[in-house]
Amino acid sequence: MSRNTSELLDQLKIDREARTDSRTPTRGLLIAAAISAATGILIGAVAMAQFAADPAAEPAPATAPPATASETSAPARPAPLPAAEVRETVLNASGYITARRMATVSAEVMGLIVGVDVEEGMRVDEGQVLARLDAAKARVALDLAAARVQVLQARIASIEANLAEARRQRVRYAGLMDKNYSSRAQLTQSEASVESLVAELASARADIRVAELEVQRQREQLDDYTIRAPFTGVVTQKNAQPGEIVAPSSAGGGFTRTGICTIVDMDSLEIEVDVNEAFIGRVREGQKVSATLDAYPDWEIPATVVAIIPTADRAKATVQVRVGIDRKDPRILPDMGVKVAFLAEGQSS
Repeated sequence: MSRNTSELLDQLKIDREARTDSRTPTRGLLIAAAISAATGILIGAVAMAQFAADPAAEPAPATAPPATASETSAPARPAPLPAAEVRETVLNASGYITARRMATVSAEVMGLIVGVDVEEGMRVDEGQVLARLDAAKARVALDLAAARVQVLQARIASIEANLAEARRQRVRYAGLMDKNYSSRAQLTQSEASVESLVAELASARADIRVAELEVQRQREQLDDYTIRAPFTGVVTQKNAQPGEIVAPSSAGGGFTRTGICTIVDMDSLEIEVDVNEAFIGRVREGQKVSATLDAYPDWEIPATVVAIIPTADRAKATVQVRVGIDRKDPRILPDMGVKVAFLAEGQSS
C-alpha cells in the first residue's frame, strides 16, 4: 500500500529539466518571428523614405504599360495667342444702346379711346392698327358731305336737261325766223337761255368738285380716328387704355393722354459713347470697335464708328461718338449699358 502511494507521489512530481527542454523550441520560434517582423518594418520604412523623396520612382501597375516622359510631366498651359491675333486697344469707353428711329405714336385729333390693340413687346408692321377712337361724329360728317355731292349731281342733271331743251328751242326759232314765223327777239331770248344754262352747268360742276373734295377731307379725318404704326418696330411702352381721352397736346389738367404707345425700330439701334475730349484724337470715323454689353460680358460685338458729333459738352468735357453695330442681334436692347474698346488702325473687331 505504501509502495503504491510512493509511486503515485513520484508520478505527481514535476520534472523541471524536461519542461525547460520542451519550451526551448517555442522560445526560439518567437525570437525568429520578432527578428523577421523588425526586418520587414525596417525595409518598409526605407521604401517609404525613398518614395517620399522621389514620387516618380513609384512602380507602375503590372497591367499598365510603362509611362512615357510626356505622361509623367505636368499638364501643359494654354499657348498664348499669336502676335497677329492680339488686338491693340487705343481707347476704352462706356456708353449706352440707343435707337435712331423711335416714336411715341399719338392721334392727330382729340377723341375717346375705344380700343388699344397692342401690348408691350409686340412687334408691329408699318400701317398696322394700334388703337381706335370714337369716330361717330366724323362718320356723320362724312355721310353729310357725300349727301351734298348727291344733291349737286341731281342739280347738274336738271341743268343739263334744261340746257338741252333751250338748245332745241334756239334751233327751232332760228328755222322759223328764216320762214318769217318767229321774231328776232324770240331767237335772241333762246340764245340767252342757252348761255345762262351753260354757265349754270359750269357753276354746278364746280360746286360738285368742291363737295367731292369735302368728302375726301371728311374721309381722311375719319381715318385719323384710327391710329396706325408709322414704321415697323417693337412696342416698348403702352401709354393709354380704352376709355381715356387722347389729344395731340396736353389738356384737361393732365388727364388727357398725349400718346398711345412708343415704338422702337430695332434695326436702327447703335451705341452712343461720350469720349473725353482729351482723347478724342484717338477716334476716327470708320474705326473698328469691340463692344461688350454689361448683360453679356463674354460676348464681343463687332462695331464701327459711324460719326463723331462736331461739338463738345462744356459741362462734361466730352465729345459724343456714334458707333454702328455691325451684327444685329435680338439680345441687344435700347438703353443697355455697353463698354467699347476702340481698336488700333488696321485691326478688325
